[in-house]
Amino acid sequence: MKEDIRSGDVTSELVVPEDEKAKAKIVCKERCVVAGISDAAEVFKELGARVTMQVQDGRHAERGEVVLEAEGKARALLAGERVALNLIMRMSGIATATDLLVHRCRRANPKIRIAATRKTTPGFREFEKKAVKLGGGDPHRYGLDDAILIKDNHITIAGGIKEALDRAKHGSFTKKIEIEVQNPMDAKLALEGGADIIMLDNFSPEAARSTAADLRKMKPNVLIEVSGGITVDNAEAYAAAADIISLGSLTHSYRSIDFSMDIARA
Repeated sequence: MKEDIRSGDVTSELVVPEDEKAKAKIVCKERCVVAGISDAAEVFKELGARVTMQVQDGRHAERGEVVLEAEGKARALLAGERVALNLIMRMSGIATATDLLVHRCRRANPKIRIAATRKTTPGFREFEKKAVKLGGGDPHRYGLDDAILIKDNHITIAGGIKEALDRAKHGSFTKKIEIEVQNPMDAKLALEGGADIIMLDNFSPEAARSTAADLRKMKPNVLIEVSGGITVDNAEAYAAAADIISLGSLTHSYRSIDFSMDIARA
């Protein structure tokens, strides 16, 4: 809001009388899973308007459906319009894409988890991760302090998979240890080294299935995550192999859903 309003809405201050009252409604322009309604409501409340949420976050909405109504000073409603719409449009885009992917992948594996990554918009991660959850997905890590995830660059600096795992186990006994591997041999080495979660990075669907089967023979309760190069179009092919599919595209390549705000004098 500070970014958008800055020192004041100069257009409304010139054109709209200070005491003019108005009613506004935000309308869904295409079928989607709605997200960000509660956040948009906070925008209008912060500006002194009264708000009614007509649709709850996480619910499907149809084209033409009113999802939120606000009433108050016209200047306040106009000042909050773009911030509220930005939140709803982007968050609904993420929630809708996540919901679609969850339903597709659960046809192959009813227990699969669809997870986001840290490939988020700077400053907007909280809202993007929330939208993933509202779409039925898993937010994965919110930040670097959430979990132990040893990636390829960590392995390079540590001097190898065994060395990285030994250091992680020595430093913490309260958290599961996840490690990213690039090939089947490294996956087995990581499991032998004590990893709890194996992330198969940039594996083909066939290689992921074969490697996952071998790992589960060694340790039936190991968690298998697949990541890297996975899209909405090919994710279903990985579902049978994995417990978790993580995709950066959920939060860096989503399409915003179209919403608009209609306003009328009260």
